[in-house]
Amino acid sequence: MMVEEAIIVINCGSSSVKFALFSPEFESSVRIARGAVERIGIGAGRFSVLDGSGATILDETLEVESHAAAIDALLDWLQGTQYMPVSVGHRIVHGGEECDCSLIITSDLEDRLSRLIPLAPLHLPHNLTGIKAVKLRCPELPQVACFDTAFHHGLPRVAQLTGLPRRFDDDSIRRFGFHGLSYEYVVEQVRRWHGDEAADGKIVAAHLGNGASMTAIKGGRSIETSMGFSTLAGLPMGTRPGDLDPGAVLYLLMEKNLTPAELQHILYRESGLLGRSGLSRNMRDLLAQQDLPEAAEAIEFFCHHARRHLAAQTASLGGLDRLVFTGGIGANSPEIRARICDGLSYLGVEIDPERNAQNLPVVSTDRSRVPIDAFDTDEESVIARHVRTVLESASGKGELNACA
Repeated sequence: MMVEEAIIVINCGSSSVKFALFSPEFESSVRIARGAVERIGIGAGRFSVLDGSGATILDETLEVESHAAAIDALLDWLQGTQYMPVSVGHRIVHGGEECDCSLIITSDLEDRLSRLIPLAPLHLPHNLTGIKAVKLRCPELPQVACFDTAFHHGLPRVAQLTGLPRRFDDDSIRRFGFHGLSYEYVVEQVRRWHGDEAADGKIVAAHLGNGASMTAIKGGRSIETSMGFSTLAGLPMGTRPGDLDPGAVLYLLMEKNLTPAELQHILYRESGLLGRSGLSRNMRDLLAQQDLPEAAEAIEFFCHHARRHLAAQTASLGGLDRLVFTGGIGANSPEIRARICDGLSYLGVEIDPERNAQNLPVVSTDRSRVPIDAFDTDEESVIARHVRTVLESASGKGELNACA
């Protein structure tokens, strides 16, 4: 069996470890495989892997109680294949104020990320577990942290500020923005398909999925974004509320006597589409049940606030040259795209019903002043590219350590 070197890309979520394997060569950038260990710690778990063509390599029941055990299962599987990991890239949700680019993971960086856990309490612990699990099994394997906040690091200062007193600025209470790896991919694809002029124009990109946000992009850079200090703000999401009057939070704490832990659970796990519908956090499920008033209301609630945020992004841009939908909902739900665009003709947005229904890469009419793109994001390929760039720069194109 011929050995193939591979970059592992790892994304540790709340109850899953998703991964992909990429060739380490800059020129090819081939995705070799992708997979996931799902339902960690909640029963009925699965371990599945697809090859580069989408064919199933592995699909089996796997009960694991922790993310570390899921990483072990991934590394155990790799040992029985021809793939030899030479480096690992991790999606890290929050990099704070200091991490404005992808970085080689060191003990010092792990310590810095640990101190950021209060800024992303439901995400960073799992991200760090993934790092530590790989380090325990393969201590010589280079690991790179790729931050979802880095794309927004150059936000204009006025877009970073909150209305709190200045004395809290030193506590990193500011607007950060998230889904940055996805938005980086959006800019790359617009540049590849439509050229530099389009990529450097005024773009609103909508990453719509279980997590959802919008970003105003100008000159290939983020200048405004809907998420802020945390992943709770902005658009309504699967289980997160989006924009919420702080007075409502105070009311729940002071008048309903909720503890901070109870409130955190409500805001991160019980709100958004699930909270409004009482049925599901999944937009596909709600669309299938929209004859029920609760489902219909949750869908319209989502689309209403998406339209509102889209219009706000165009104000920051001073116009709109292109609208891009991505994410699980944005790329794959014609009905949601159509409902968001309905009423936005004043912005020059006109969606083509047939193109939209077919999920074509361009879903606008020929006469639409603003082109509308819709395509799947690929954060994994962005991470793999960052890993190559960071390690090549650090090693002077030397040989990378391998995990045998």
